[in-house]
Amino acid sequence: QVQLEESGGGLVQAGGSLRLSCAASGRTFSTCGMGWFRQAPGKEREFVAAISWSGTSTYYAESVKGRFTISRDNAKNTVYLQMDSLKPEDTAVYYCAADRRYKSRVTITDRGYDYWGQGTQVTVSS
Repeated sequence: QVQLEESGGGLVQAGGSLRLSCAASGRTFSTCGMGWFRQAPGKEREFVAAISWSGTSTYYAESVKGRFTISRDNAKNTVYLQMDSLKPEDTAVYYCAADRRYKSRVTITDRGYDYWGQGTQVTVSS
């Protein structure tokens, strides 16, 4: 079992930056692939970024590539999403998710994740 708690959301002007954190409880964090997803009002949840259990592989949605960076610190049971050059269209609730499969290949679909945080709101003003 893994419990996830996001933090770091807030209101920022376009062009600004935010860093989201996702703190995980449970002994298996270091062997879990992790992902970030987001959901804007009236839209479906969409993939943002993912990172392998070791941190050596990362994947990004085209819409955030070059602006967002996912990373993890297994010693701190935490995964991060650094968001730079934010745009109003990045406004959404951001969720982190964990794949419970042991050292599995990274997945970019929400069906591949078993545990979800409660989400943190990111609002980008124009």
